[in-house]
Amino acid sequence: MEYEGFVGSKNELYPPKKVREKLGLKPGQKVKFRVEGDRLVVERVPSLEDLLGQEPIVKTTLEEHLRERRRLSRLLER
Repeated sequence: MEYEGFVGSKNELYPPKKVREKLGLKPGQKVKFRVEGDRLVVERVPSLEDLLGQEPIVKTTLEEHLRERRRLSRLLER
């Protein structure tokens, strides 16, 4: 779907309400901008609450974590 917004007099970007709703944007919400060729891509930056509600990307045990931490400490001490 395509939507049209506009650029304000101070170069602010105003996306239409349907776009804001579709992305779940709220006032004060952070977004990321990326330029791809002549296109502007806008992505919502997830909140800490959003991230805490997701499944972890990496699963490790406490023992594995401590073992890796000791290994890295030994490398740094050299």
